[in-house]
Amino acid sequence: MPDQFLFAIEVILNGLMAGVLYALVALGFVLIYKASGIFNYAQGVMALFAALTLVGIMEGQVPFSHLINATFGTDVHHFGWHVPALLAIFLTMLVMIALAWCVQRFVFRFLVGQEPIILFMATIGLAYFLEGVGDLMWGSDIKTLDVGLPQGGSFWIEEMTVGLGGDGFYGFFIDKLDIIATVIAVLLVAGLVAFAQYTKQGRAMRAVADDHQAALSVGVSLNFIWILVWSLAGFVALVAGIMWGAKSGVQFSLSLIALKALPVLMLGGFTSIPGAIVGGLIIGVGEKLFEFLIGAPFLGGATENWFAYMLALLFLVFRPQGLFGEKIIERV
Repeated sequence: MPDQFLFAIEVILNGLMAGVLYALVALGFVLIYKASGIFNYAQGVMALFAALTLVGIMEGQVPFSHLINATFGTDVHHFGWHVPALLAIFLTMLVMIALAWCVQRFVFRFLVGQEPIILFMATIGLAYFLEGVGDLMWGSDIKTLDVGLPQGGSFWIEEMTVGLGGDGFYGFFIDKLDIIATVIAVLLVAGLVAFAQYTKQGRAMRAVADDHQAALSVGVSLNFIWILVWSLAGFVALVAGIMWGAKSGVQFSLSLIALKALPVLMLGGFTSIPGAIVGGLIIGVGEKLFEFLIGAPFLGGATENWFAYMLALLFLVFRPQGLFGEKIIERV
């Protein structure tokens, strides 16, 4: 096969892997928006907060150590132990559930029935609050997240594909972490769909999404469902934080991945779990392939920074509900 064709296939495969990581973040948006109608601007910061907490627990870091030392003149930073990765992930999940309870108890419980813009502004405030608390708790330095996931290119894939091209082709470079992220995303989506379709809590969540008042009239607890939804979004944020943190380090720029999830939602639809995955794959493949075919040769590169938003703009013009979103028809 021609080397350029093989390079294009490699770009598409890596785009699919990148799209899965985008979709993991978009899933959190879909879960909360589908059940409560709230566009959660804080989802990216939740992924950052989960990753910071996971690293802090694994390394035995004392929470708020900088604040404690500045207040009392001490020099305490670590407890002196290290927590295994699986136990640290479990403890971090408990922290995210506690966060979901606090968000519902102290914020959104008082905003039931308010205009969507007020709820949206509340999530913006929540985002900056979580970012500040994360800084105070664990510090702002870049952290390395190692939960035992393999990283680097797969030599097996390179060896299996090196013979497909000529002397200038050295095999497909596929990151092992991206492969694992793809498998986890598939399992996560399958689990969420099964939960929504076949469990009592999942059916209650769908009922709340369809009509809050009707769900309340048949005995569904709105407070419980919202805590459940925010907990699920926290779990998705934890998974996304682990994958992105292991890939690029845990740093405060991690919260900006939420901005890349917005085009994913515009393509897939704000109310569709499978749509988040499909939208992520389209964005991932599209931006990589556009950079390879047009960006680098003709536009000087760096098109990945804006391609997703241009594609989302086209969808807003011609299909604003996205590929899988429900078309809103208002009768006047």
